[in-house]
Amino acid sequence: MTKHADRHAAALELDGLWLRAPTDSRGLRDVLGTFATGVTVVTTAAADGTPVGLTVSSFNAVSLDPPLVLWSLGQDAGCAPAFEQAGHFAVHVLGASGEALSNLFATPDADRFGATPWRRHEACGGVPLLLPSPADAVIGRFVCAVHERVQAGDHTIFIGEVKEAALREGAPLLYARGSYGRLAT
Repeated sequence: MTKHADRHAAALELDGLWLRAPTDSRGLRDVLGTFATGVTVVTTAAADGTPVGLTVSSFNAVSLDPPLVLWSLGQDAGCAPAFEQAGHFAVHVLGASGEALSNLFATPDADRFGATPWRRHEACGGVPLLLPSPADAVIGRFVCAVHERVQAGDHTIFIGEVKEAALREGAPLLYARGSYGRLAT
């Protein structure tokens, strides 16, 4: 450690407010969990047309001109091959009533598309569009063409060019520290 880093670490330990997280993956996840995010379900069609989807909190805007968004996926995820070959994907922004939908798409081996109404967007590679009940379980949707895939550590970052965007009224579903939350009104 440098002299400056030693003083900084000592100050953190002395003020009694900070808990030092280990730099292993569990400790990093704990600190990352302090950042509240929205919750999305990202869908695509596999090469054989099978609908594929998962819950994602690593979603963000990149650019307004051109309109670009991004999300990331662990390279060891079972659905990674489908997203790696797909030319399109859809990001469904979950509303406050979307907790059950989030849990469904986060559960391995769940019958995700058998338990949720959906339709194909034929103009965009047959990407599945969710039609949940209640309707406000999804309050926003982006249909994207893959703009770029970037390998970063143990994840792939998918950057999509927004081809369509839609929204409806409703508060977003939030996620932090391993729990769902809602905006205070």
